[in-house]
Amino acid sequence: MLSLALIVAITVVDILTPPEIHLGPLLIVAPAITASFAGARATTAVALIALAALTVIGLLRDGIDTANHETQLGAQIAVSALIIALRVLRDRHERELAQVRSVSEAAQRVLLRPLPDRIGPLHLASVYLAAEAEAQVGGDLYAAARTATGTRLLVGDVRGKGLSSLGDAALLLGAFRAAAHLHAELPDLATYLDGSVCWDLAQLGEQNRLRRAVAGAVPDPALDGPATDDAGESFITAVILDIPDDGSVLRLIDCGHPPPLLLHADGITALSARHPAPPLGLGELAPTRYEVEVFPFLPGDRLLIYTDGVIEARDASRRFYPLTERVTAWRADRPAALLNHLRRDLLHHVGGRLDDDAAIVLAERLT
Repeated sequence: MLSLALIVAITVVDILTPPEIHLGPLLIVAPAITASFAGARATTAVALIALAALTVIGLLRDGIDTANHETQLGAQIAVSALIIALRVLRDRHERELAQVRSVSEAAQRVLLRPLPDRIGPLHLASVYLAAEAEAQVGGDLYAAARTATGTRLLVGDVRGKGLSSLGDAALLLGAFRAAAHLHAELPDLATYLDGSVCWDLAQLGEQNRLRRAVAGAVPDPALDGPATDDAGESFITAVILDIPDDGSVLRLIDCGHPPPLLLHADGITALSARHPAPPLGLGELAPTRYEVEVFPFLPGDRLLIYTDGVIEARDASRRFYPLTERVTAWRADRPAALLNHLRRDLLHHVGGRLDDDAAIVLAERLT
C-alpha cells in the first residue's frame, strides 16, 4: 500500500507541476521500497505499475515519443530489472537459510534430545543458547537416562564453542546414552565416558598423522600428537549425577565443571565437590577411581546445573552474570518459568548475543 500510494502521489504531483519539472524518475522509489520487505513477485508487480504510471505521465504531458521520456522509461526499466534481480537473489538466500535452519533444528533434536518434562520422581526443564549465529546447537550438552534404581543426568561443556565442537558433544552424548543404564556404579560410568572421549581423540590424532604422511610431510610429534594437536587439546568438563528414586540424596561426580546450585527451603547452596576430577578426555590425568560426592536432595528441592557460558557471560562493563543473585529472586517460580526468566535476563545482560554456548538444566524432586 505504501508503494502504491507513492506511485499515485508522484504521478499526480508530476502532472500538476510546470513542464520544466520532471518528477517521474522518482517512481523508481516504489519498487525499491517494495523489494526491502516483499518478495520478487510483489516487486515485479510494483515495478510494472510504476512503468505504467510513467507512461501515463508522458501521455498527459509532452508525449511518450520524446527523447526525455524515452530516456526516463529506459532508465526505469534498467533499474527496475536490477532491483528485481537482487530481490530474486535475496529470496534464494532466504530459502537456503530456511533450509539450513531446518537442518540445524533437526540436528538439535537428534543430537540434543529434549529432556522429558517428567522422568521418575523428577520434573525437568532446560534452556540452550548457542553462540554461533543461526545455530541451534553447539558445544554444550545435556542428557537424562533412566536406570533400574533412579535417574542419571549429564551436563557437559566441550572445549571451544559453536559448530566446531559438535563432534565431541555427539560422542559424549552417545556414550552416555549407551552406557548410563549398564554401569551400576557412577565411577564406572565416568571411567567409561572418559575412555570413550580419549579413544576418539587418539583416533583423530592418528588420522592427522596419516594425512601428513600421505601429503609427504615429515611426521612431527609436536604437531601430530594428541597432546598438542588442536583436536587433541579438546576436553569436556562435565557433571555426572545419579538420583535414586527411593532416597533423599543425589550422587555427583564433578569433572572440572562449575558446581550445581541446590535450591532448597533454606536458600541456595553450591554443591562444590571436595574431590573434583579433571575434565574428560585428558588421558593420563584421569583418576584411577572417581570420587562420588553425596548431597541431600529432598522432595521440593531443585537442582540447577549450568555451563560456564552462563556464569562467564559479561555485560558492556565486563561484569560477569550474577547467576546466584538472579536465581534467588525467582527461586519460588515453577521450573519452566524460572528458566524463562534466566534466559531473558542472561540475554539482556550480554546485550542479546552470547560469546559462548550456554546450557541450563533444572531438576525438581517431586517425591
